[in-house]
Amino acid sequence: MQKSNPAAEGPEITAVRVALWRALHLEVDAPPPVLLDDLGLRLAAPPDGWRRRPDMDPMATRRARASILGRARFIEETILSQAAQGVDQYVLLGAGLDTFAQRRAFEAPGLRVFEIDRPGPQAWKQKRLRDLGFDVSRNPVFVPVDFESGERWWDKLVTAGFDPARPAVAAATGLTMYLSMEANRALLTAVARLAPGSTAVFSFMVPVKLVDEEERPLRLVSERGARAAGTPMVSFFTPADTLALAKEAGFKTCLHVSSSELARKYFAGRADGLRPSSSEELLVVKT
Repeated sequence: MQKSNPAAEGPEITAVRVALWRALHLEVDAPPPVLLDDLGLRLAAPPDGWRRRPDMDPMATRRARASILGRARFIEETILSQAAQGVDQYVLLGAGLDTFAQRRAFEAPGLRVFEIDRPGPQAWKQKRLRDLGFDVSRNPVFVPVDFESGERWWDKLVTAGFDPARPAVAAATGLTMYLSMEANRALLTAVARLAPGSTAVFSFMVPVKLVDEEERPLRLVSERGARAAGTPMVSFFTPADTLALAKEAGFKTCLHVSSSELARKYFAGRADGLRPSSSEELLVVKT
């Protein structure tokens, strides 16, 4: 959610960090990998020495890195599970440098991936994919939306070929904390318009009082960094808050997936003790 000139820009700072953390996982964490993704690194093409960046410190960032991995693994498994049941549309809000369409969409023949992101970063990503030899003519379908100008992403999504009459999977990660409460309500209400049988996954940040005590100093540093970058974190939710908002938006089924549950699913028995941060959790909803 870095603010910048939409006419000429590269990827978001946060999107690059996520891509590099995914790649760093394959280099510094013990096997087996939670998520196999080094394509994001190739897309980002960071300068030499990126591993020496303060935000790439293997130990200081390990729990935040694990959260990125756990949420991506959960979402990708959800997509493929729903695709096996006949769902053939996936909508990714704030796509960043996500690479599911290039790495795993072939596992669900017929699945159309719609990536929604700001025009500048999205155009940059398309060029990088072409440079790397990927065909970007059909999948994913890029849907440029300038969120800051108030563009209606739902209308642009339908114009791009999304069929609102058929079920879909939708996901939004690393987004809700940067939106106002009103904007989060609007986001949930819009996603609740998906056809019956659809599934959506959102990540959300919990209030600092709910964060494990040993993690709180790093969490406060992250909040200060976000404010200094001009992209303050403004919305934090207890699990009860998210469930209430989802029910208010009209979802039929609402489920909280805790960081502890992600740890049990994907990190149990690891030799390196890697486990996700207690700062971020998931909301899973169905229409």
